[in-house]
Amino acid sequence: MFNGATVIDSLDTLYLMELKKEFQEAKAWVEESFHLNVSGEASLFEVNIRYIGGLLSAFYLTGEEVFRIKAIKLGEKLLPAFNTPTGIPKGVVSFKSGSWGWATAGSSSILAEFGSLHLEFLHLTELSGNQVFAEKVRNIRKVLRKIDKPFGLYPNFLSPVSGNWVQHHVSVGGLGDSFYEYLIKSWLMSAKTDMEAKNMYYEALEAIETYLLNVSPGGLTYIAEWRGGILDHKMGHLACFSGGMIALGAEDAKEEKRAHYRELAAQITKTCHESYARSDTKLGPEAFWFNSGREAVATHLSESYYILRPEVVESYMYLWRQTHDPIYREWGWEVVMVSPGETLSDRSRFLWDPRCVQ
Repeated sequence: MFNGATVIDSLDTLYLMELKKEFQEAKAWVEESFHLNVSGEASLFEVNIRYIGGLLSAFYLTGEEVFRIKAIKLGEKLLPAFNTPTGIPKGVVSFKSGSWGWATAGSSSILAEFGSLHLEFLHLTELSGNQVFAEKVRNIRKVLRKIDKPFGLYPNFLSPVSGNWVQHHVSVGGLGDSFYEYLIKSWLMSAKTDMEAKNMYYEALEAIETYLLNVSPGGLTYIAEWRGGILDHKMGHLACFSGGMIALGAEDAKEEKRAHYRELAAQITKTCHESYARSDTKLGPEAFWFNSGREAVATHLSESYYILRPEVVESYMYLWRQTHDPIYREWGWEVVMVSPGETLSDRSRFLWDPRCVQ
């Protein structure tokens, strides 16, 4: 497996923050120490979003050829993952010398993983001239468009052999999340020409709103999980990206739905803030429930932890950029506040300054 994920993942941040010395050190590491001759197995999803995504971002910001070349070569190493009867890739790809191919571990592919390749793979085609990258991800869309979906919902597990859903578990959090995000971002990345992505996104959002969206007795709006028609009344921290996503997509919705989606985004983001505000540490848990009179709190010890997930703060940023309501800046500052009662300081403003976050 590759190393240096954090180095590559941080290239664009180092560059944007003008940490020139650190950026040059990271670039030198990519040039001299990031080797692609590896053995073992790796996550297709993680390699794509962290390594390829990081290299592509660095290339577009700097124009440095080393980033483009490494991204393309790394993409080529992932292609064997697509060697399945349906073209839906397995989640793990083997790099064992002389025996490339998709790994046999597990019997199903995960929606968030094979559904979160489109942005990077289209750029690999654009930068290399090799159409195979675009063809692979377009086939994924073709399979998903063709397959029957329960009530228009996308379950999280799909067999790459048969092309059928393995079980009917639907979640906008873990296992499903970035599939939806990539749809709306594919539409935007295409200069609003990718109508397939746009239609798939709004159709999915309508189904989510119809079958998963709930309002608690205390007035908190949340997106539940769905298991074969039965709802689990909880949200994972990962699902809290959806407030920002819905806000991002509101502008291109049907005119009569735009205000509704903006309000929905705000309500979901408020709920996710409550999961922070109602915890002892003021940091949100991995998952929070709405049952037995308790709302937006973790009810299982196994979910009562925080691992630096960015989804809630991400939604704060999207809502701030769209509305300029200062409450989102205040909520963002609460997450990094060093002592109770401290207010938003000038030194935190760069996090939300449009000159710094393009």
